[in-house]
Amino acid sequence: MIVFERPKALSDVATHYCPGCTHGIIHRLVAEIMDELDICGKTVGIAPVGCAVLAYDYFECDMIEAPHGRAPAVATGVKRALPDSCVFTYQGDGDLAAIGMGEIIHAAARGEKITVIFVNNAIYGMTGGQMAPTTLPGQVTETSPYGRNTDISGYPIKVCELLAGIDGTYYAERVAVDSVKNVLQAKKALKKAFSNQCQGLGFNVVEVVSSCPTNWGLSSSKALEWLRESMLPYYPLGVYRDMGKKDEATV
Repeated sequence: MIVFERPKALSDVATHYCPGCTHGIIHRLVAEIMDELDICGKTVGIAPVGCAVLAYDYFECDMIEAPHGRAPAVATGVKRALPDSCVFTYQGDGDLAAIGMGEIIHAAARGEKITVIFVNNAIYGMTGGQMAPTTLPGQVTETSPYGRNTDISGYPIKVCELLAGIDGTYYAERVAVDSVKNVLQAKKALKKAFSNQCQGLGFNVVEVVSSCPTNWGLSSSKALEWLRESMLPYYPLGVYRDMGKKDEATV
């Protein structure tokens, strides 16, 4: 009996990600969900500019490469042209929360029926470790060698809370992939976001708190420890908006 195998929606290729990077875990969860919901044949993924720029090589569904920050706009066009398709964006904190902030805010405001996967590792990974919109106060990066100074650079943006406050958002949850327990919860949240879309239920976003051992200058295990000790207190896990619960309460 087979108890563990590669999901059919996950391409049988080696990824380009650094050792200890959690993009691979998230990719596998997305592929497992496509298999379980049997939606790979009608799914269109939008790849970002960032560490996941080559995501189109790793999934067996149709993929489109979007200009930097414009994944929500591309997803909007695909979903409106092909309303029966299942469309997801896969974006990092630079792609979504910096250059793409206007795109994601207005996609949420319009209640676009797409699924957004937001990977938050508090740093610009692909370009060498510069400060990101999600970099923590005091965190050392290539462009904040003395730590992020909030008097100069402002405070980190809490994307899940921000999008949860927009009326067009149907579902918003923050998860992490640092432990077995959290990985299982992340899969549950992602599956809900995809399932909501399949039912035609609004804008869905799942923020995934992730590690970046290379640019944090830590080993894989130490990076996960730092994630738990430093990131999760600032970015608490949980459901920030679920209109399905509200609907259930009114029945």
